[in-house]
This record gives sequence, C-alpha cells and structure tokens, in this order.
Amino acid sequence: MSTQPRILLLDTASLYYRAFFGIPDTLKAPDGTVVNALRGLLDFVSTLKTAYEPDIIVACWDDAWRPTWRVELMPTYKTHRLADPDGDAEDTPELLSPQVPLIAEALDLVGIPVVGAPDCEADDVIGTIAQLWPGPVDVVTGDRDLFQLVDDARGVRILYTARGVNKLDKVDNDWIKAKYGINGSQYVDFAVMRGDPSDGIPGVAGIGDKTAATLIDSYGDLAGIQAAAADPESPLKPKIRENLLSSADYIAAAVKVVTVRPDACELGDYKAAPLTDEQRAALEKFGEHWGLGGVTGRLIKALG
Repeated sequence: MSTQPRILLLDTASLYYRAFFGIPDTLKAPDGTVVNALRGLLDFVSTLKTAYEPDIIVACWDDAWRPTWRVELMPTYKTHRLADPDGDAEDTPELLSPQVPLIAEALDLVGIPVVGAPDCEADDVIGTIAQLWPGPVDVVTGDRDLFQLVDDARGVRILYTARGVNKLDKVDNDWIKAKYGINGSQYVDFAVMRGDPSDGIPGVAGIGDKTAATLIDSYGDLAGIQAAAADPESPLKPKIRENLLSSADYIAAAVKVVTVRPDACELGDYKAAPLTDEQRAALEKFGEHWGLGGVTGRLIKALG
C-alpha cells in the first residue's frame, strides 16, 4: 500500500451539472438566487471526503469546454451543446450559470484548489495530475473517457457517478474488463471505434461495443485492427473492413481527440491541511449569505 498522499480529483463541471439537474431549483438564497448546484456540489465534497478519506482534494476545471485544438481535429466535437451554432459558448442552463463562480469561490474558501489549463478541459487537467502524482489517485467523474486513466499498478481508479455520488462504481481494470471485455489501456481505441454521440464523436459505422471489444481481443489495438483491414487475407467481415478503411482519417483524428493530455498544467504544491479558524468563519459567512443551511456545517465537519 502506498505511503504517498491520496489525491481526489473532481471533474467539477460533471458534478455541478449532476447537482443542478438532481436537486430542485426551489432551493434559493435569501436574495432569490437559485443555489441548488452550489449546495449539491458542496454536499458531494462532504460525502466524498468522508467516504474515501483523501489527503488532498483538487477541483479540476474546464478553462475551455470545447478546446480549439480538438475542434480543429474534429469539427463535430460537442457541436450539439453550442448555444449558437455560429458561436463557441456552451448552452448552459440559465439558472446554473450564476452558480458556477459561487462554486469556485466556496472551494477557494476551504482551500480546495480550482485548477484549469489554457484551451483545455478538466479531463486534460485530471489526466496530467493523475500522471504526475506520486501517490494513489481517485477521479470522480461521469465521463467514461476517463476510464483510459485506470492504472491498478499506480493506484489510479475512477469513482464513476452514473448511479449517483452515494452509489459510486469503483472502476479498476477488472471492472472495465467485466463491463467491456477490454483493459483500461485499450479504452481509447475502444471509444474511437464505438464513438460517443454525447461528444459529437461519430465512431466507425457498424462498430458498437461488442464488435469493438472483439476486434481489440483479436488484434490487440487499433494499429493491429487497421493492419488487418488492409490485409485482404485477414478474416474480417467485408463491411467491417470497408468501414475501417474508409474511416482512416477519422480514426487518426479521433485518437487525438479522445486521449486526455498528460501535459496540460504543472503539478501544484498540493498539501493536506485542516481548515483554519479563518476558513471556517469565512465559509460560515458565505453559507449564511447564500442560504446554504446545514451544508456549511457538514462541509466543515468533513474537511476537519
């Protein structure tokens, strides 16, 4: 077991969207501002800190939800989430937008670093810190693409929120193998072939989860699969062969789009520290102003 500190990386937007859509928007501050996402996100932090006892928590942030370099590689990337087809702003719910800076402010008050990187998504920040951190890493997210980071040898796992923050799936290599029939290290190749409509990644026609897993099992990786497609003597079905060959340009771009960056940011000097009296007082004042009720006390208790 590692003696290095355990770090918990939050895919912050994934969590505050979950809170926003899962908690009634009737929760309001005294001035009428809706605070359901703010309250929910802070309660998630309390739950995660109590359940998983990380030494350090880092809130990873989308400095760019749709990075320029990913769009240049794949123009369809997240286009369905655009507020205006001719713009670049995300179609964020009207009642959520004012809460996002409040979430960042609350996290800062309790000493949880909010870390983004220029023209990068939170996924890239997570991927970089997970690569550089010397101890075990837990990543809290609802994004399956981050399964590519799972590394049992280094203690990197995903706490997957599909069933809710109170019923997290602890995703290690065995979990991925049981779910998809592949290893975590093969997840990018799998995702590229299968595609992901929620991110505007089309995939290879005729290849879903089962076919992608079978191809990886037979040929090892995308390079092996493409070599088989180019070999007329290989046993690939004609239509699968045709679709793979015609998707060569897509595959080359999609691998770069799906792969999270390992160099998005510097590794900060993150250290474990209990809340100070000043931090507790500041959070209590913040909680009173925004009508957070018992959320503030739970967070103070969880963070120590």
